[in-house]
Amino acid sequence: MSKKRTPESPRPIQTPPRDLESISQIEASLVFGRFTADDAWELGCELRNRLLPFPTPVVINISLANQNQTLFHTCTHPGVMPDNDCWVARKRKTVLRWGCSTWYMHCKFGGDEVAFREKYGLGNSAGDYAIHGGGVPIRVRSVEGVVAVVVVSGLKQDEDHGVVVEAINESLFPSGDD
Repeated sequence: MSKKRTPESPRPIQTPPRDLESISQIEASLVFGRFTADDAWELGCELRNRLLPFPTPVVINISLANQNQTLFHTCTHPGVMPDNDCWVARKRKTVLRWGCSTWYMHCKFGGDEVAFREKYGLGNSAGDYAIHGGGVPIRVRSVEGVVAVVVVSGLKQDEDHGVVVEAINESLFPSGDD
């Protein structure tokens, strides 16, 4: 059994931009030199530690893109519902189909799920996708396409997205303040 953590105030998550050009530029900068199971573990643990001070239960999932292989999956607190895993699957599917974050898709359609469904002719399969922030592609230099997907589900959608981008950024560009 692990020891009980002392509650701390959560550090606010920076609100991500809503304009598509800024979102695209940020996503284009988030490119790893490599991405292994160890990298997924470190990123997942970083996200979990970052989110533990938040009282809301959150699911964190990192999985490979070319197969449905989970590299990291955890919850931050009791109270996560099976619905959170449905959101994870829907966000992941959106990232894989369109190759961009779910936040980008949310902002592209102004959150209008009907417009999203009609634009892509999704019909009854629209519910398989989510245009809510929190799904972010992992790209690797000199590798075509998305290699993995990181999903956070449980906070407000801008926070779900913002914390993933923050963690990836810190993983790629450590501040060295430690």
